[in-house]
Amino acid sequence: MIRTLYNELKKWQLSPTRKPLVLLGARQVGKTWLLEEFGRNEYSKVAFASLDRNDAVADLLRTEKNVDRILRGLSALLSVDITPGNTLIILDEIQDCPEALERMKVFCEDAPEFHVAVAGSLLGISLHSGVSYPVGKVDELTLYPMTFEEFIVAKGKEEMCNILKAHDWNLIASISDEYIDLLRQYYYVGGMPAAVKAYIEGMGLQAVRNEQKKIIFDYENDFSKHASARIVPRIRMVWQSLVSQLAKENKKFVYGALKKGARANDFEEAIQWLIDAGIVYKVRRVTSVAMPLKFYEDLDAFKLFILDVGLMGAMADVPAGLVLVGNNIFKEYKGSFTETYVCTQLVAAKIPLYYHTVEQSRIELDFVIQLSDNVYPVEVKAEENVKAKSMKVFIDSHPQLSGIRLSMKDYIKQSWIENIPLYAFPSYLNERSLM
Repeated sequence: MIRTLYNELKKWQLSPTRKPLVLLGARQVGKTWLLEEFGRNEYSKVAFASLDRNDAVADLLRTEKNVDRILRGLSALLSVDITPGNTLIILDEIQDCPEALERMKVFCEDAPEFHVAVAGSLLGISLHSGVSYPVGKVDELTLYPMTFEEFIVAKGKEEMCNILKAHDWNLIASISDEYIDLLRQYYYVGGMPAAVKAYIEGMGLQAVRNEQKKIIFDYENDFSKHASARIVPRIRMVWQSLVSQLAKENKKFVYGALKKGARANDFEEAIQWLIDAGIVYKVRRVTSVAMPLKFYEDLDAFKLFILDVGLMGAMADVPAGLVLVGNNIFKEYKGSFTETYVCTQLVAAKIPLYYHTVEQSRIELDFVIQLSDNVYPVEVKAEENVKAKSMKVFIDSHPQLSGIRLSMKDYIKQSWIENIPLYAFPSYLNERSLM
């Protein structure tokens, strides 16, 4: 599989100001595989240790602070002659040994010629639990589930991905049926590498769903293993409510949906745990669609999205036939699947996103995004039928803005709005975010 972040790893490798790398990301998004693949391809040697299984390496990093002795110990324990420049040291599951993260400071200061990369599935949780983070002494990258573009390439359709990137809208329109079919497949499979691998290797739809269920089980198992016993029941309540909350017309997260009389104070910590674990994304409301959006955050109103559209379908037990056959997925599950898809692509593109509602009216903008020096209201439509008053009414009252509509219609640019096909949205984002 080809991951876009691989190119960022190569830039890190060649950077004259390179520091030890911290690779962030939720469990099972492919961090370990990517680092090992990178090491095999770009280095002569790889020194790999998983700190949840290699007690000797964990003990070494826990007790030793001298970088020369650390390097000698790693070479001996991992049976690798670690040399500057051509050896990649990979320390996985680093959250199981917080001291190892602290040692990145001595690597940065005393041995910058050595290439070190660390990863941890629940590192975000650890950082909120008193771990001393080497601020300014590490580089950071974040890996997300595979995007739609990465999925297309994994399917062996790299040329179709290149066509999207070229924005040849006439050619794209002529083969739109195939793009729609690929998007439908992505809605079912999602971007978790294990599920994508099962799908592209022809193991069958049930095998894909089994992989998704295993991942969900692992996430839920982490609640009990790594969260405070005090908040575990609340984490489960939030997690189990996400599908039904996303299915509502108004997707604002409602505490009362968890239990009668529930308040923010009761569940804020549980929600933050899920966000820190990287398995839930929070999209805040803004009170005004203006630059910079962060100035106008409403801290009390937000939506919560699951990190992967395929996992969402597995959590809802949506049958494969409803996703892969006909257009039912774009009609019956349009809000849940389509908005989750859009949200995950925006997050992976590292684009700040919010949503907006106009008080004392029924106008709601599904998302508001910031690209370069402009903000754009975004309307999400799951079908070709794009009739809706919210966006037009909003733009009429804010003529300085132009909108983006995402739908199954072909590309259209009007004076007040640009319609982008849903399947072309990730490539559109990549271009606009670089402008």
